[in-house]
Amino acid sequence: MKNFIFISPNFPANYWKFCHELKNNGLNVLGIGDCPYDNLSAELKNSLNEYYKVDSLENYAEVYRAVAFFAFKYGKIDWLESNNEYWLERDAKLRTDFNITSGYSEKEIKRVKFKSEMKKYYKKAGVKVARHYLVKTVKGANDFIKKVGYPVVVKPDNGVGANATYKLKNDGELAAFLKAKPRGYVMEEYIDGAVCSYDAIVDSFGNPIFETGLVEMFSLMDTVNELGNSLYYYCPRPADDVAEAGRKTLKAFGVKSRFIHFEFFRLSSDQHIGKKGEIVALEVNMRPAGGISPDMMNYASSTDVYKIWADMIAYDSTLVTRGEEYFCGYAGRRDGKSFEYSEQDVIDAYRNNLKSVSRIPKALSGAMGDLCFIGTFKTDKEMSEFFADALK
Repeated sequence: MKNFIFISPNFPANYWKFCHELKNNGLNVLGIGDCPYDNLSAELKNSLNEYYKVDSLENYAEVYRAVAFFAFKYGKIDWLESNNEYWLERDAKLRTDFNITSGYSEKEIKRVKFKSEMKKYYKKAGVKVARHYLVKTVKGANDFIKKVGYPVVVKPDNGVGANATYKLKNDGELAAFLKAKPRGYVMEEYIDGAVCSYDAIVDSFGNPIFETGLVEMFSLMDTVNELGNSLYYYCPRPADDVAEAGRKTLKAFGVKSRFIHFEFFRLSSDQHIGKKGEIVALEVNMRPAGGISPDMMNYASSTDVYKIWADMIAYDSTLVTRGEEYFCGYAGRRDGKSFEYSEQDVIDAYRNNLKSVSRIPKALSGAMGDLCFIGTFKTDKEMSEFFADALK
């Protein structure tokens, strides 16, 4: 029996479904987290063979001891994953220390976590990338802006989502940014485009066994920085040009045995980097899209990505198929804003479309809003009407 350690299996709340499908496939599923066992959901408890509670997942020594305990009790650990961006480097260090070869090692993780490193592989894939500068000196930053012009975007070279990401529009904003003596930031030319993604579950040969993709209606950076509403949707399948760019990027990075979320821009206008409508690289994420996105993939394709992923882990293939296809829309409301229609009004109007209405955990609400409506629609026109009403 293969031993699979799942780090922080209780967050996000829907991740118990990954554990459930692993256990159904005959794996020994071992959880490590900082949530007391009694506070775990019944679904998660039933999906784990054993759970080891640590005081803090930030304490590497504690987590190391937990993995060592499981290795002593159950034998060789075959897999260790969190499927969470925040813990990818921690996962890699644990794999290295325990000689777990089924995922990225500590030596390999830099190229998939640092935005400046990602660009090399996007270029290898033949996908255009924004010009950038690793912020080191005031002169270097000024020279870069002289070359690309305002606005520019600054973001942590090793960051999560759109956190601490800003658009600088003039010398005053640049001076304020540099005054804070930022460390580990990358500066990029601003790309006017809509974010779209290539999401896939990839087998051990680097072949996608499931593909889908999202389109963001609002800028995630603006949503986070301006405390705006959130709006995006999943298509059952990515657009042809996004799928082509995604598959080439898979090969360039040599991705194997992973659930991935690659982000691109579709240019909204002709720019230095390319023509309107072209696909440009943004960043790679070597884990599933966050929060409730896996459920949205299921709704859009009438399938089960949790099962497909667990089948990839256990069998390196899947028999899971797709059913009826939809647009799956996400409308996230921000607390403190005034809306034309109440939560109940939206529920009553779209009762036949809604799949979920829920509050978003604080750890995710910065990017996703505080209250979300998720619904499926046969046409993008129907979905657009839903978006308009939900956020009016």
